[in-house]
Amino acid sequence: MGNFIQFDANAIRELAQILRETDLTEIELVDGESRLRVVRQGVMAAPVLTQVAAAAPAPVATAVPVVAMLDADHPGAVVSPMVGVAYLAPEPGAAQFITVGAKVTQGQTVLLIEAMKTFNQIKAPRAGTVTRILVESGMPVEYGEPLLIIE
Repeated sequence: MGNFIQFDANAIRELAQILRETDLTEIELVDGESRLRVVRQGVMAAPVLTQVAAAAPAPVATAVPVVAMLDADHPGAVVSPMVGVAYLAPEPGAAQFITVGAKVTQGQTVLLIEAMKTFNQIKAPRAGTVTRILVESGMPVEYGEPLLIIE
């Protein structure tokens, strides 16, 4: 508990404000051996979907929640392990990691999620065929959101 005292109340308030402004659900600050983690509780997917839908054209906005609800329960769904931005290729202009119909092996990188300026490889949890890709490159994703279907 002694390490916690190094962080002042204003720093905690500022981190909480950043959570509200950026729609992040969690921030962790590490300073040497001291660690401060601020987590927003009770975050519901509906407000996030509303904000994403408001920025998207109307036809896409109505389809996204319905598709997300159906695909989240699919046994072959690969879901996002974090909040961030999904990328289907290793860099702009490069070929995508996967395409619909592609055969993947367990552990193969299928896409990237950028979170806090770090690119995290999302790997196939099982071997199979990619039957659907549910996100587009540059699309924000939430924790637990279905990204693709492998059957």
